[in-house]
Parts: sequence; structure tokens; C-alpha cells
Amino acid sequence: MGKANNPVNNSKPREKVSAFHVLLILIGANLMLLFAPDFGLLNSMLYIPDIYVWPATIGGLAMVVFGFRGFFKKA
Repeated sequence: MGKANNPVNNSKPREKVSAFHVLLILIGANLMLLFAPDFGLLNSMLYIPDIYVWPATIGGLAMVVFGFRGFFKKA
């Protein structure tokens, strides 16, 4: 019987996931789901004026975008 081949080392470094950026993504997604105009969960139960809804939705979208920008880091 022949010898088994040694597994080839993976030369790519592992990538780390930043916990802060994961939290940014989760908080931003929750803001968008709760305060989306005409479709948000909190907005459908209570009447929330548009002066609060649009900035919360835009802020949630910005948090999601910035969260995904720094999601992976080289180890």
C-alpha cells in the first residue's frame, strides 16, 4: 500500500470578523425594519410622524453600509 499524501497547507491567511461591525449591521437592520415608512413594524402599530421615520431609516441604512465596509479583517 502506498503512503497517503500530506494535506496541502492553505497559504491564505484567515480573515477575522469584527464584532463591532456585526453589531452595526444588526442595529442598522433593526432600525430599518422598525421605522420603515408605511411598512415598518413599529410604524404599523403606532403613528410615528415622518420627521422621525425618515432619519431613522436613513441612519439604519448608513449603519448597515458602514458595517459591511469593515466586516472582514485580515489576520
